[in-house]
Amino acid sequence: MTDDVPSIAKLPTKWGQFDIHVYHEEETGLDHVALMLGSMVGPDPVLMRVHSECLTGDAFSSLRCDCGPQLDAAMKAIVDNGWGCLLYLRQEGRGIGLHAKIQAYHLQDQGADTLDANLLLGHPADGRDYQIAATMLNDLGIKEVALLTNNPDKVNQLEQHGIVVAKTVPLVAGVGQDNLQYLQTKVERMGHTIDSNELE
Repeated sequence: MTDDVPSIAKLPTKWGQFDIHVYHEEETGLDHVALMLGSMVGPDPVLMRVHSECLTGDAFSSLRCDCGPQLDAAMKAIVDNGWGCLLYLRQEGRGIGLHAKIQAYHLQDQGADTLDANLLLGHPADGRDYQIAATMLNDLGIKEVALLTNNPDKVNQLEQHGIVVAKTVPLVAGVGQDNLQYLQTKVERMGHTIDSNELE
């Protein structure tokens, strides 16, 4: 019986009402989410965010990163725009998982930056794979997007998987003293396109 019931439902949020779609990734066993507002058919590219899970930032409001404020800002931007899509991918800690992420935090407490902490643990600086995002977008009929991101690797991967990124929309939120070094490392060592004036 349950296999006949679609994994789609209405999701009222503090920003507005979205449709929530759940996608199961067989390879990893993880469930990912698409939040949609309005029709995805229009003359303009779909305003969208591909957001990777961050338990500490999204659920616990950690100030070590900008993830929670970025999620809030993206959902508000979609509502303000009147339509759009947010993919929430279960790729905790830039793909290394929660346990390793907290180990990386420990190394950061000892002085390592966010990139070196991952490398010291034997993980890539960023291990995320956006194939599942492209699969979800294709299923939703979304081919061309205006992507809310500061991350050029995200753009490159989506384009390699056949998604047209018509433009990028900067998403800078939650900058503070507790995450300033983290953000500076993303700019200086990981190529993120954040205006230095935003980090002052």
